[in-house]
Amino acid sequence: MTFTVMISAGEASSDLHAANALRALHAQGIEPETFGMGGTGLQSLGMTLDVDNRELAVIGIVEVLARYPEFRRKLALLRERLRERKPDLLMLVDYPDFNLKLAETAVALGIPVLHYVSPQIWAWRAGRIKRIGSLVSHMAVLFPFETKYYEAEGIPVTYVGHPLMDEVPRDLTVSGCREALGVAQDARVVGLLPGSRHGELRRLLPLLLDSASALLARDPGLQFLLPLADALDPELLDAYPALGELPITVTRGDTHRTVKACDAVAVASGTATLEVALLGVPMVIVYKVQPINYAILSRLIRIEHVGLVNIVAERGVVTELLQHKATPGAVCEAVSALLENETHRAQVIADLHTVSERMGAPGASARVAALMHSLATAS
Repeated sequence: MTFTVMISAGEASSDLHAANALRALHAQGIEPETFGMGGTGLQSLGMTLDVDNRELAVIGIVEVLARYPEFRRKLALLRERLRERKPDLLMLVDYPDFNLKLAETAVALGIPVLHYVSPQIWAWRAGRIKRIGSLVSHMAVLFPFETKYYEAEGIPVTYVGHPLMDEVPRDLTVSGCREALGVAQDARVVGLLPGSRHGELRRLLPLLLDSASALLARDPGLQFLLPLADALDPELLDAYPALGELPITVTRGDTHRTVKACDAVAVASGTATLEVALLGVPMVIVYKVQPINYAILSRLIRIEHVGLVNIVAERGVVTELLQHKATPGAVCEAVSALLENETHRAQVIADLHTVSERMGAPGASARVAALMHSLATAS
């Protein structure tokens, strides 16, 4: 049975997860017609991009407000496509504030809505769940602890596991990755991961470069690897001349091997922390946002930790250096502890293994694909 799906994936990670679910459908010989908002992953699978999500790659309350008219135009366009084509299913991937508005139109048209990746209702704005229940036909969640929130409200929910379990290779070796990247086997290597958005790069790369300088003063033999996110233009690095003054190798399109080749990494808070955890590399989490964003969010967030690794572990297994605490000196000390204190290093690696176990079994994409097919063909 053929069917049509509108997909709305507003970020690079959303595009990746949606593409893998669609690929899982294709592997079963099921190839629905797809259109909507996404990126290169979905486009490579034949989806018609009515909106390219790279045009909306911003983070932070202030940044979103500054581009609010553009977001409204994109939303209006997607709503119009929804009305014109009346697909059998609307699949929303993360990006809740935007996507739930699109869901309003789907509900009015009688189109079922699958929401993949739960909003972090357990962290902030818990009251959103009432609205979610009125708009979403089924919620697919990444973590087992999330189901209880939806079950308590009578909202259909399925724990599918984390798609990173399918996306992150588990057979990489340090020696193999270093050989592939041309890194000496006996080198001491630190990874610098400033995030996948331009705004993150602008805020975090100077911090990481200054931290690298501090680490070099402590250990002149260190080498650094910087995997540049595929969504970022390499020319953006031209604005950071310090890159050419430090022993830093920039890689592209090879993030997993780059991380695995490292002894420790400093990584921007976000999904990347879970990727690093799955690769078993000890890390320090860093993050900075605009001061006004921090002032607002710090009053709304109800959880002790913001790093996904610590949230999944339900305790602080890796150091978080956020906002004013994210200084070159603090990053240097935290990374040095991972390199020099073998007891601490071993404990962090053991804790990351526990995090990996809590992320569920592989097959999340196939389970989401099954939900897509079931909801789209239910009638």
